[in-house]
Amino acid sequence: MPKKPFFRHLAVLAALLAGTAAQAAPSLVIDVSSGEVLHQEQATQVWFPASLTKLMTAYVALKALRDHRVTDDTPFRVSARAARMAPSKMGFRPGTEVTLDNALKMLMVKSPNDIAVTIAEGISGSVENFATEMNASAASLGMRDSAFYNPNGLPDERQVTSARDMALLGRALYLDFPDHAGLFGIGALQLGNTIIPTHNGLMGRYPGADGMKTGFTCSAGFNVVASATRNGRRLITVVLGAPSAKDRTAKAANLFDKAFSGAGSSSGQIGSLPSQGGTAPNMRAEACGRRLKGGGFASEIENFAIPLTGVAAQIEHMPEREFLFQAAGLMQPQPAGRGIADLARPHFEPIAVFVGRKPGWSGPVMAARGDEAAPRIVVGAKGAAPVAAGATAYAAQKPQPLDGTSVPLAEAATGSPLRLQGSVAVPAKGKARLAARSPSDGKVPAVAKPAVGKPAVVKPVAKIRAKPAAVAAAVKLRLKTPGKIMANP
Repeated sequence: MPKKPFFRHLAVLAALLAGTAAQAAPSLVIDVSSGEVLHQEQATQVWFPASLTKLMTAYVALKALRDHRVTDDTPFRVSARAARMAPSKMGFRPGTEVTLDNALKMLMVKSPNDIAVTIAEGISGSVENFATEMNASAASLGMRDSAFYNPNGLPDERQVTSARDMALLGRALYLDFPDHAGLFGIGALQLGNTIIPTHNGLMGRYPGADGMKTGFTCSAGFNVVASATRNGRRLITVVLGAPSAKDRTAKAANLFDKAFSGAGSSSGQIGSLPSQGGTAPNMRAEACGRRLKGGGFASEIENFAIPLTGVAAQIEHMPEREFLFQAAGLMQPQPAGRGIADLARPHFEPIAVFVGRKPGWSGPVMAARGDEAAPRIVVGAKGAAPVAAGATAYAAQKPQPLDGTSVPLAEAATGSPLRLQGSVAVPAKGKARLAARSPSDGKVPAVAKPAVGKPAVVKPVAKIRAKPAAVAAAVKLRLKTPGKIMANP
């Protein structure tokens, strides 16, 4: 009898150790300026990138911009192929146009797979040609573990990367395109009457966090390339294969803490890490095992309304954090990341984006090769065919957040109304594709019909107080099919 408690505790300890081992996944921290490796764990293990792929899509697009092949205002036309992409997506109809500047902002914040294809086809003529450019850029950056076959990261067993390669790419984006660094740190977008928040759980919660990209598929698990800056020093942290969005945020915060505190040890330069080869593991059981039955888009995104797990729990979940408190001589663990564990979702001022050409544009329109004859859609109306290319529609609306938060909105300049995309005004059956359902009542926010003909004056708007029942995680313009796991940012 006396031995039973001992064996019970032994079994619990064994389970915890087994769980910790199972959760081991690639991670890496580097100093952006020097390229010094401050932490690495399986940094060259081959992995599926999921939507981290879009960082390479952005790199190739910014390179085309630098080479004067396109401009920020160049319109890109959505093809039928792009429109067929699986979610996450904007859901624009074939023929819809969006400028490169707006497309890149959407790509980094919402992570839409249809926009990634639109950018690829516009720059290179086809997804296949764009993949060739992606691989050429990867080779020039020393990304020895990476191979790209599509611009969005939707599942393809041939498309792989590593934590080292993603850190190399993130570093190159900041060093090669410093004028576009802000692209990777946008907290929210405003499109018509919709607020689209970032999926990056560190933004606004971890001190100094300033950008980069998240990614998820069942086979990849939950990935993130994150950057943070303190006292002029910028670090990049990569976490691959976390079992949940919450876990990837907590682990990234943990690694930033360790690196900024100077507790880590240098492993040399990032380019010196040797490749280990092999094949990418499939994380479906760990990342989606409990979500396959009735799971969906909402369950794949971190719920920012819930504070991050406190450090006391994280020590059990991630023992590597414990040294921070032992070194400081603290009897009781303090909140992680200077209190981020106690912070709910931050409020961002959204950056306005629009769909359509910038007024006065007279240059070329980028489109998939052979797609030049596709009709240009400026704005859609109920039961109406695509309207003439010169037509526009404006509406003065108060943007409504779909995430259960109060979002401070920037004042709109009078005389510069918001431009609405073709899929804002749709038949009643399509309204559910424009906003997230609340799990409590299933209601869909009303969609205003744009007034065609003349612009309406947009008045400055005050802060919006959203209904508590709204869902923080389910912001999207198209809903999934029931029971299907989404490939998401």
